[in-house]
Formats: sequence, structure tokens, C-alpha cells
Amino acid sequence: MSRSDENDLKVFAGRHAKHLAHRVCAHLDLPLGAAKTMEFPDGELFVKLEEDVRGRDCFVLISTCAPVNDNVMELLIFLDCLRRASARRVTVVMPYFGYGRQDRKDEGRVPITAKLIANMITAARADRVLAIDLHAAQIQGFFDIPMDHLSATPVFLKHFHAIREELGDLCLVSPDVGNVKVAEGMANLLSADLAIINKRRITGDTVETGNLIGDVRGKTVLMFDDMISTAGTVCEAARLVMDKGATDVIAAATHPVLVGMAMQRLAASPISRVVITDTIPAGDRYEPIQDKIVELSVGELLGEAIHRIHHNQSVSALFHETAGTKR
Repeated sequence: MSRSDENDLKVFAGRHAKHLAHRVCAHLDLPLGAAKTMEFPDGELFVKLEEDVRGRDCFVLISTCAPVNDNVMELLIFLDCLRRASARRVTVVMPYFGYGRQDRKDEGRVPITAKLIANMITAARADRVLAIDLHAAQIQGFFDIPMDHLSATPVFLKHFHAIREELGDLCLVSPDVGNVKVAEGMANLLSADLAIINKRRITGDTVETGNLIGDVRGKTVLMFDDMISTAGTVCEAARLVMDKGATDVIAAATHPVLVGMAMQRLAASPISRVVITDTIPAGDRYEPIQDKIVELSVGELLGEAIHRIHHNQSVSALFHETAGTKR
């Protein structure tokens, strides 16, 4: 990247996204933008830019993961700060889009919070949004500004192609009907079979696993989803496929939300590997399952998308080898 590009392009990050932002900047061969976020004793946040952004093309990277509301507020304050500092264009990079599961009214008198978050980002005068593996693809339409929706499939494919021989007879299993399209795409790309599990959600953290459609006997099972939250679904599905004769179970998900009883469930489950990405910071959360965790990075994927947006090139070219997105 030329010196003029380096001066024009700036990438900033929230407090909880520095780990990934440094990987993005390494791909771009740029230093991370200088800014600091401070928290006052009463909990209010304050963002200060420590370099000039007037007339620059700025990207601010924040995953709205836990602490969700703090990260949402920091993002909005960052946008206001960049706008008041006369940035030419501001793009929000949200590796993980929090509140993405509240995307519709499935009963009376409930909010559509994913739309509210989109409205808030637009009202804060963002010019563009870049996200990875939204929980529901229709969230793209919640934004009244350009929205680029990336899939982390290429990152996973690179990893699984590298170990394809050791996986042997492979079967992609969709842990729920809503993810069948992605599982089918992955099965085709990895030359694997496909099976489906139907489930019924009882409460926010309890699911009831039903029947298995397909044959997993004697096969390595790979379960692929956009996120692992409480791990109830994936662990029940793992037990079911092992009961049906699977020889090994690998769980893969873009977003390692991993809340509630997730760590205990994964540790006690027959799942041998949990392959995730760094869209959400790890910290020391993985310690209970460190022998099972395989972390991949989306830094290069995001860096390439930022490069293309900055140079007004096609972002859809990054979708060349993808299993699609969850409906």
C-alpha cells in the first residue's frame, strides 16, 4: 500500500476489538489508528481520537458482543467522534452483530431490536456497514445505507481442506433446519455427505433434539453454524449423532458467544474439536475447553474487504468460494 493510501485510510478499534484489529492492520500493512476510550466512574464512556482524520476514509472495528450495551454505546460515540473530526467517510466493521437474534416479531408486544440497532448506527451517520455471518440474512435490509455481508466460509474451508484426509468419511450435519443451506454448501465444497437434525426450542437456553435425517454411521461428523451461544443445541446434536454411530464430532461456528453453561456443556460433550474464529475476543474464557478449541482468524478476510471498499473495488468477489449465509 502506498504512502498516500496509508495517509488516507485509517482503521480504529474499540477497547474489546484490538486483538482482531491488529490482525486486520497487519494484512493492510497499516498501523492501528490512535484513539482511546475511557470510562468515567459513573459508567459513561469517552472516546478521543489522537490523530488527524480530516478528509480520511475511516473504518471503526467493534464487535457488539459482551459487554453488549457498552460496545454498542462505544460504537455510536466513536461514530460521532469521527464525524465531528471531519472524516470523509466512516465505515462500521462489525465482525459480530449483537442483537442479531431479535430480527422479527415472533409473538405480540416484542421489539425488533436488530432493526433498532441498524437505525441507531444510521442515525450516528455511518456511511457503510461491514459484518460477518449475520444470524439472519434479512438484517442486511434493516440498514438504509450500503451493507456488505461477508461469510467466514473461506476461512473454515482453508482449515478443513488442509486436514481433509485425516477427517476420512465426512458428513456435514445441520443442527437445525434453518442452517441446512449452509451445511449443504459446505458438504459440496468438502465432498462430504449431508444430514439434518430437527430441533424444538423450549426456552432461551434449552432445546429438544428430535430426529436425524441421514446416515452418520462410521463417519466423522462436522456441525457448522453461525454461532455457539449456550451450546445446548450443538451438544445435544453431538450426543444424537454419536448414538447413531458417528466416530467423531467436530463443531464449527463463526461466532464463539459461549455464555451460560456453554463451557461446561462443551467440556462434557463428545465433541472432540470446537473450531471458531476471532470475531469475539477470547480472553481466558476458553481455559475450561482449551484442549478442544481451534481458533481461526478473520483478520485477512476483513482486511481484504476493507482494502476493496477503500479502493472502490468489488466486495462480492470475496464470495467466490462460500457456502452462503444462514437464512
